[in-house]
Amino acid sequence: MAGQKMLKFTTVSRDMPEKRPPNLRREDFHEIYAEYATAKAEEQASRCSQCGVPYCQSHCPLQNNIPDWLRLTAEGRLQEAYEISQATNTFPEICGRICPQDRLCEGNCVIEQSGHGTVTIGSVEKYITDTAFEEGWVKPIRPYAERTESVGIIGAGPGGLAAADMLRRQGVQVTVYDRYDRGGGLLTYGIPGFKLEKDIVMQRMAQLEDGGVEFVMNCNVGEDLSFDAIRGKHDAVLIATGVYKTRDLDNHGSDADGIVNAIDYLTASNRVSFGDDVAEFTSGELNAAGKKVVVIGGGDTAMDCVRTAIRQGATSVKCLYRRDRANMPGSQREVQNAEEEGVEFVWLSAPKMFVDDAANLNDTRAITGPLRGVVVDKMRLGQPDATGRRSPELIDGAHYVEEADLVVKALGFEPEDLPTLWGVEGLEVTRWGTVKADFTTGKTTLDGVFAAGDIVRGASLVVWAIKDGRDCATAILDYLSQSDAVAAE
Repeated sequence: MAGQKMLKFTTVSRDMPEKRPPNLRREDFHEIYAEYATAKAEEQASRCSQCGVPYCQSHCPLQNNIPDWLRLTAEGRLQEAYEISQATNTFPEICGRICPQDRLCEGNCVIEQSGHGTVTIGSVEKYITDTAFEEGWVKPIRPYAERTESVGIIGAGPGGLAAADMLRRQGVQVTVYDRYDRGGGLLTYGIPGFKLEKDIVMQRMAQLEDGGVEFVMNCNVGEDLSFDAIRGKHDAVLIATGVYKTRDLDNHGSDADGIVNAIDYLTASNRVSFGDDVAEFTSGELNAAGKKVVVIGGGDTAMDCVRTAIRQGATSVKCLYRRDRANMPGSQREVQNAEEEGVEFVWLSAPKMFVDDAANLNDTRAITGPLRGVVVDKMRLGQPDATGRRSPELIDGAHYVEEADLVVKALGFEPEDLPTLWGVEGLEVTRWGTVKADFTTGKTTLDGVFAAGDIVRGASLVVWAIKDGRDCATAILDYLSQSDAVAAE
């Protein structure tokens, strides 16, 4: 039966008709899959033990009430499950897709700890929110009353959007400023579409716009509009820019053609998926098709890059990481996905130099020809560093050449120097360059100016940015109320 064939699928996109069985109409296919997906969601949710100590909830940055909405899902009460899910999470359909559940809720599931396999919390969360959109349970943003106060938010990423949502629901006038032409920040341009479909992000953008949030796009603060101008226009300002400055290499040849930054590579790929004309992709500069690709790094961004390269048609994709598998910062689930797709991981390896003649390892001249390879140093793990992780140590004389036509640097991100970039006095930063702000309220050293997300805590997870944005929105509402009270005296 057609329904039985569906059992081999875990997810199916609306745009994947080639997956449906022969001679089955699209509408019938989706009806059958919907029945299957509902049954699977209820089956997984029913596995929740409703334990007395819900470690899944305590290990969720948003403290989502996971046991309750799993119970409601198991009982077929999906709308109620959605209502509880969205009460603490502005974007559950996004977190369900991209949160590293294996390090958070699912990794701390009691059933998982007992060796019986975790409840697939993320998949259920995604399913109930997708269903909520389809069934019309996601209501438009309509404040009970409008307020006169306005808030300017710099950055249309997850932190800024989460704050915009909460503030607008309270009737505050919200304007979001962003350097890109589309909202979403890294949700739109930094995360590949195979992990987070872009229509999912755009439907939330549409909801915010329909709810009265104003977006000022293609706006570089400090160039197109000064920070002081934004501050003068609004009663409060939230800085939620994220961190986009790429950590770099100083190895010989690291500035050669064929060596690119991860954010540029991923942004180009995502723009192409929108149908944009991207010259660097068309020219091959940011396109892995037909190339031997080496990605340097071991975080989630590196995993996004290797899996994107596979989809673009690279002839080979290898990931170099200076520690071993157990000590890598990225999701183990993502590593497994990448391996299944054909990525080769080269552990305990670090780039020594880049060459355009792979046969000559002693040639230190500037690279003038096409990139040919990476000279790789082999490493071993020594004593733990200050964080407790074992530090990689160089093995003298142990190096070899890894052939490469395209090298992607995925070494992490650092904050831009905002006080200098924006010409702002009094905005203090930490020794790491992040904005100095209270971790509970987001208050900075400037009156009425708050900060949230990666620009405060450093490169982190989307779910933490959402939490920070929600916390800042609460603090901003308190600030506005106090200002109103003072003005009324």
